[in-house]
Amino acid sequence: MSTETLPDRLSTDPKSPFHDAALLERGIGIKFNGIDRNNVEEYCVSEGWVRLAVGKTVDRHGKAMTVKYKGTVEPYFRAPE
Repeated sequence: MSTETLPDRLSTDPKSPFHDAALLERGIGIKFNGIDRNNVEEYCVSEGWVRLAVGKTVDRHGKAMTVKYKGTVEPYFRAPE
């Protein structure tokens, strides 16, 4: 069992200062308000919010459109290392 902890904030956007490609490659899961979500673009545990992708809609720069929801955020590693 790994004792490594996940960061307080993580983003899938490579241009974000909160992006960590190595962690994302390992497979991060997010439980938001007790429901396992697979469309999370960014999360922040301490502030209690996630940004969820809205369908396949993209903005003029080609990035996924997102909606910010507040609630309980629980990140975890999908597969043990």
